[in-house]
Amino acid sequence: MRDLLDFGKNSLVEGGFGSMDLEGKVDSEAQLPLFVTCRMVHVYSLGTLMGIPGCRRMVDHGVRALTEAFYDHDHGGWYDQIEPKLDQNGHGIAASKVKMAYSSAFVLLAASSAAVANRPGAQELLALAMRDQDKHWWDPEYQMVVDDRSLDFTSTSDYRGMNANMHTCEAYLACADATTQPKWLDRAMAILGRMRRNAQHNNWRIPEHYSPQWEPQLDYNQDNPADQFRPFGCTPGHGMEFAKLLVAARGALIRAGREVPEWMLETASELFMRARQDGWARNGKPGFVYTTDARGGVVIADRMHWVVCEAIGAAVALRRAELDGPGEPDRGLIEDYEHCYRTFIDYADEYLIAGDGKWNHQLGPDNQLATTIWPGRPDIYHAVQAMLAQRVPVSPAFAQALDQGLLDTPQSLGQEKGRPTRR
Repeated sequence: MRDLLDFGKNSLVEGGFGSMDLEGKVDSEAQLPLFVTCRMVHVYSLGTLMGIPGCRRMVDHGVRALTEAFYDHDHGGWYDQIEPKLDQNGHGIAASKVKMAYSSAFVLLAASSAAVANRPGAQELLALAMRDQDKHWWDPEYQMVVDDRSLDFTSTSDYRGMNANMHTCEAYLACADATTQPKWLDRAMAILGRMRRNAQHNNWRIPEHYSPQWEPQLDYNQDNPADQFRPFGCTPGHGMEFAKLLVAARGALIRAGREVPEWMLETASELFMRARQDGWARNGKPGFVYTTDARGGVVIADRMHWVVCEAIGAAVALRRAELDGPGEPDRGLIEDYEHCYRTFIDYADEYLIAGDGKWNHQLGPDNQLATTIWPGRPDIYHAVQAMLAQRVPVSPAFAQALDQGLLDTPQSLGQEKGRPTRR
């Protein structure tokens, strides 16, 4: 954890945080992506709550960047990318023609975590981010977020995507914990419900791309299968991530004293098992393939570090949910999740961690370093959360759990004394 946070400090630049190369350097001429700055604010908020020195100034720098450099002072919302040089007022210059729900979700996550960490300006940023979600992104008709907007918010494309909604769901759960406002949990549940219906009709493979009416578009980007954010086909990593989010949302419902739908844990388990079967060691070598087609055929066999990180979190979440569920726990399932956790951690240790906080973001099918989709080591968000997964409860969200003192001493899975109490 400390190595990751030390390495991430290399990304600090005037306008926020930049994408790092393999050695941790930021190109001074490269545009700054909004999601990278947001992710850094989030992880350094977690570091602040853990009492790790040097994290507070990183959060404060990022909150200022989101408030001044990335914020659109004319139309509201946040630029998806800005030029590396700020104007004379310290404001960013838009480097993209649209604003994105994906990146805006990370603004809400960053603001929620920074507010829990009680950093200056974070509450004001959170209020802006919540208004932005209400006004520009949440579609009350379909109970999902639209994917993109023009810079002045007057138009949107015909594309709808599950990736943006997945990270919006994550942000809504964090916002619900930070504010105690129930509408954010309600919205997260709406996203999870639609995802479940679509995945169930596709043998638990989550369709990624949709029409404006949320009809699956299974052939979308077939001619551009390696797109960073909208790759063709299905993504086993999103099956893992949604499995984790389902368990987290279930925990939020329990903590709120609300009824928990029976389908939540069952769906999480189905998504996990399908993602593992479709994704893990498909060519006889360890690691998750990046994408498959709608029938599970491998499309891109390269390995992305974030998939293993999310699989680690999902294995921990499902094991805990099984231990803490009603009735007698299924020992076979618990042992299966433990086996998966250890397998994924061993893989990260052998293939992803390159030392001194450097995690390889992309490997080829042979588990050798690759840079065709994710060049460099842009940020530390997924890796930090994977390292925290076993040390905090599945719910509340990371920042809230740390603020409540729920950080456990690292230990091996399966060594708990007795069954845990529901937290």
